[in-house]
Amino acid sequence: MLATTLFMAPGVAMAQSAWWTPPSWLATPVAQPVTGLYLSGGAGWNHADKRNATSDGGANGFFDATVGNRQGSFKFSEGWGGQVAVGWGFGNGLRAEVEGNFRDNPTSNVGGWSSRGVGSTSGNFFSGTGRMRQYGVMVNGYYDFQLPAWFPNMPIPVVPYVGGGVGWIWTDLDNVGGTRVNSVGRPGDTITVDDTAGAFGYQGIAGLAFPIPAVPGLSLTAEYRYLGTLQTKYDGVVRTASGQVPTRGKFEIDGANNHSAMLGLRYALWTPPAPVAAPPVVPQAPQAVARTYLVFFDWDRYNLTDRARQIITEAAQNARSTGSTRIEVAGHADRSGTPQYNMGLSRRRADAVAAELVRQGIQRSEITVEAFGESRPLVPTADGVREPQNRRVEIVLR
Repeated sequence: MLATTLFMAPGVAMAQSAWWTPPSWLATPVAQPVTGLYLSGGAGWNHADKRNATSDGGANGFFDATVGNRQGSFKFSEGWGGQVAVGWGFGNGLRAEVEGNFRDNPTSNVGGWSSRGVGSTSGNFFSGTGRMRQYGVMVNGYYDFQLPAWFPNMPIPVVPYVGGGVGWIWTDLDNVGGTRVNSVGRPGDTITVDDTAGAFGYQGIAGLAFPIPAVPGLSLTAEYRYLGTLQTKYDGVVRTASGQVPTRGKFEIDGANNHSAMLGLRYALWTPPAPVAAPPVVPQAPQAVARTYLVFFDWDRYNLTDRARQIITEAAQNARSTGSTRIEVAGHADRSGTPQYNMGLSRRRADAVAAELVRQGIQRSEITVEAFGESRPLVPTADGVREPQNRRVEIVLR
């Protein structure tokens, strides 16, 4: 890793190496990784897949020992779900959290159990009744990415992330069932499952976070979640058309498979706000020589080290103390890439430095940002050469 290097000359400062330089797909001044405690929550649409069921042997009717035709299924309409979580960000893209979740889907259809019936010849079912509610606790891990340097500039900050988790999910089948048609077209047997059971749960998550610049630490999230559980048994009954209960037993029901799309918010606590701009300073006499600061970057990188931030902080402090009215920020690149790529890379470097100046209290209106790509090398080189001194941003105080 090439670190930024510090040297001082009259009016010139350069950034030196820190112990670690984050890769370009981690932190940037626009969207820093979460550090410390955070809270999150979201809600949205939930689709629950069909759950196949088998009436367990051991009783009469639906639940006798005959294997054939003991299979059926429950289908569910579209529903909704939500989740809340408390977590910890480690500052390097990794996060861990504990989540509580809830999902609710009404029953739409019951099918199967062909030739199974009590009292009357069996037929098809009417539409389903009841609803399935799922709730549980999960332990999740996440990784936040930063868009690479070659990715086109986005109009707003965005941080993709992926995650997964395990935990325990309780499923409440609240009067889930249906009434079938008898041989003369009238209501016949009614299947009802009214029970709650828990099972091991697992999930995968992919999403996008959109930091809100006006509120430090607050991000809007949009994500897809898959949640599954293992197979579980539930108590059920079969009633005749007159309401009698001639048979009861267990339904062995496949694990749940949920697909959710959720919108939410995540708030990292105690994120420091951008410094308040210092009161206007009485203009001083113009400096005879403009002060220039140089910040160097690693090859194909535009992120800032801690030392680089110290240099930019010094530039911001001097801009206020000397009464500078204009700050020029110019990005440059070496000749190891194409001219088009280097132009975009130099723009990202310049934007990163400008964003840090603003964070240090400099008004954005006082900053001009330019990108020159590989057109103005500090050290002339042949095409394709990785020259460290050409990977820089110049800060000039006027």
